[in-house]
Amino acid sequence: MVTSSSGEGEEKEGPVIRDKRRIDPETGEVRGQAAGSPSAPEAPVDGVAEQVSDEEVSSLKTQLAERLADLQRLKAEYDNYRKRVERDRVAVREQALGQVLTELLPVLDDIGRARDHDELTGGFKSVAESLEAVTGKLGLERYGEKGEPFDPTVHEALMHSLSADVTETSVVDVLQPGYRIGERILRAARVAVADPDPDAGPGEPGDEPGDDGE
Repeated sequence: MVTSSSGEGEEKEGPVIRDKRRIDPETGEVRGQAAGSPSAPEAPVDGVAEQVSDEEVSSLKTQLAERLADLQRLKAEYDNYRKRVERDRVAVREQALGQVLTELLPVLDDIGRARDHDELTGGFKSVAESLEAVTGKLGLERYGEKGEPFDPTVHEALMHSLSADVTETSVVDVLQPGYRIGERILRAARVAVADPDPDAGPGEPGDEPGDDGE
């Protein structure tokens, strides 16, 4: 009996393990709460919870507006960068193309002179027309015509005269045609120009139409 009571005493004096887990591992329910009854939310104290929530919402709205402004600024910078890259790409292409076509201008001049002298015949004519077609597809444009107004930005005046046949400074002869790609001038048209002759009047009074001189 002593041994038995001693054994019982040792069992009572041994370590005691208490399960403090809030969720019962067997039932999965919150301990201390009746099954099926929802946990009651903690009541706000003097409206502090509502006040903190409003402040958080206001802070989130401010952060959202800042991030939206950052995204809009980043998008605008990217659009400007993309446009600048595209513009530079086109400019580099036109510059490289212009250098190549500039080397072909003397050949095109020879073709033009041969055509003016009716020497553009046979196989030479076929090759010349093919070359002109290719350069045209690449954007090369020939310009410079008699009678058009003189423009110092696209014309180079090599000869100058006065004429009663013009009312403004005009091209009276094209010595060498000009070439351009779009708005870029590869070579200005070399021309002869004429200004209105201030001494050339409309005629003497006796020379008017219908005057028989009597």
